[in-house]
Amino acid sequence: MLNVGITGGIGSGKTTVCKIFERFGIPIYYADDRAKKLMISNQEIIDKVKHIFGINAYSKNGQLNRSLLSKEAFSDPEKLKALNAVVHPAVAKDTLDWQNSLKEVPYSLKEAALIVETGGHLILDKLIVVSAPQDIRIQRVMNRDDTKKEAVLARMQKQLPEEEKLKHADFIIQNDGSESLILQVWKIHLELKSMATTIK
Repeated sequence: MLNVGITGGIGSGKTTVCKIFERFGIPIYYADDRAKKLMISNQEIIDKVKHIFGINAYSKNGQLNRSLLSKEAFSDPEKLKALNAVVHPAVAKDTLDWQNSLKEVPYSLKEAALIVETGGHLILDKLIVVSAPQDIRIQRVMNRDDTKKEAVLARMQKQLPEEEKLKHADFIIQNDGSESLILQVWKIHLELKSMATTIK
């Protein structure tokens, strides 16, 4: 089985593309969602997060105080670095366990915003990057999150520029409305299936 990554900048449409792959029967590991679950279910992670951010990082009923973490992590680079050092290895191990549990599929997809930034692409067989012009991405996020342009730009600045991600791409999906997403995904799906068959 091929282990494939899929990434793209904020507002690029990664989730939409993943839903199409799922319609073709491909399992998807949503790294951000899994990270959130691990942060409230894995006691070792919980202890380390409390050590970094204090006991107020979690509510009395065990829920993560996302607003506190977001505020402190993005205003303190050292805390963000420490948080990533806790979460990213845990997600990497969880990904591997998930991949090893899969049966009878030609390939799997790991969806994550920071695959390239964390070096995760280096342990994957192939990488798909979903691309869209910045103005389109900004508008999508403004509409989706009901937020202002300045806030979206601030979040974008925390990510690697799209052109840097594209340098590592084996496949690029253009999500600017100029080409059918379903057709682009179908072509990549067929190519990945063919690669998986060749490897066997």
